[in-house]
Amino acid sequence: MKKLLSESFASDPRVVEAKRLLMEALSDHQRRLDGIRPSEAERRAHYEESVGRLGKVRARPLALPYIGSGLGKGALVELADGSVKLDLISGIGVHCLGHSHPEVVEACFQATLHDIVMQGNLQQNEEALTLSELLLEMANRTGADLTHCFLTTSGAMANENALKIAFQKAHPADRLLAFEGGFAGRSLALSQVTDRADYRRGLPGTVEVDYIPFYNSDRPDQSTERALEALRGHLARHPGRHAAMCFELVLGEGGFYEGRREFFVPLMDLLKRAGISILIDEIQTFGRTEQPFSFQHFGLDPYVDLVTVGKLTQACATLFKEELKPSAELVSQTFIASTSALTAGLAILKHLVGGGYFGPEGKNAQIQEQFHTRLTDLATRHPSWIKGPFGLGTMIAFTPLDGSKETARALVQTLFTEGVAAYTAGEKPCRIRFLVPAGAVTLEDIDKAFEILERCLATVAGDASEKGTP
Repeated sequence: MKKLLSESFASDPRVVEAKRLLMEALSDHQRRLDGIRPSEAERRAHYEESVGRLGKVRARPLALPYIGSGLGKGALVELADGSVKLDLISGIGVHCLGHSHPEVVEACFQATLHDIVMQGNLQQNEEALTLSELLLEMANRTGADLTHCFLTTSGAMANENALKIAFQKAHPADRLLAFEGGFAGRSLALSQVTDRADYRRGLPGTVEVDYIPFYNSDRPDQSTERALEALRGHLARHPGRHAAMCFELVLGEGGFYEGRREFFVPLMDLLKRAGISILIDEIQTFGRTEQPFSFQHFGLDPYVDLVTVGKLTQACATLFKEELKPSAELVSQTFIASTSALTAGLAILKHLVGGGYFGPEGKNAQIQEQFHTRLTDLATRHPSWIKGPFGLGTMIAFTPLDGSKETARALVQTLFTEGVAAYTAGEKPCRIRFLVPAGAVTLEDIDKAFEILERCLATVAGDASEKGTP
């Protein structure tokens, strides 16, 4: 078969040599990123001014004073002030292969050869098809029956599309079910699903949501019965009115609380009998447990009707069963993703599938064990400093000191100043979370992170003591 012009262009010796030189230059410069380092004195004033300007432009200060230079190596990232940080939050779970990973850089280089920056409703190239089929293949490999994949630009939009699909299927149903402490996004509709009143302050109501208490590991049997009782009550109070229940199998923004199969199955059985769709929100959990999807980790494949993925996939998606196929007018987007996001997403998924990340002995499980061991040791030596560990796979959390939001935020800022990027999750208590870049982090990184963490905890504990906080 005759080569397409695009194939000839990509294999042109000049292009091939340009890629070789690019990757060679990247490797050469990455060798100089050999550890955490402080900012450069001559850059600090301008950097601080830039951080302030960016906060002003976006109408709120940056959660972390982070402006990247555009170069990193694994879990290390260079900032525009010349400092190098150890990134253990990875953009709240976006960069699972870390910074400037060669496979991602090479994929993005290939994307620059394409004719369009953004792909969408009328113009999609082959990588959109390949990524969609790969996601479905991964989702169905242990027994699910998802037949369609609709790509989109963000996790929030993936959830929005899922809700529209579920509502159309269940028309005239007009209500949803969700877990207490759950997070679905910050769009107008998703702010109603998210169980945080401050996320919807001043917003009009769009959809009615009934909440179910989440699993309590301290009282497993009682919490299951309590959730079932609440679900039965909502179904009786609003018969035929619920289109779907949104499941976060690990509460991400809520504090890294994980459920159990024994908790989820009775709820899903009841929902199935009531004809209510089961939506699994995998925006944060995808790729982070012992299976690609957390619903596979918990053995819930037969129950799944819709699944949303995002963050580490770069291009986000809504997967759904044949019987939920919407009308042509319901979901359609000018942009589904950038070409670079699609090619990078494909490279990341292929790396995860072939890189030994999944299974009980996979890299995700090993990272969980390493972090949990270190946190348990720290909690044993300093029981007043932390409680934990919490979380599943590469989603790791602990509660610092008194668990207040003020204390957690102070620790996050202290860690960042000392060279480690982490973030908060949950409210009462407020926890510190790591979304570990599994494809980048090393044992040396973990050792360094815990050396800094212990030092920062001592600092914040001392400050709290001086202020009279227990």
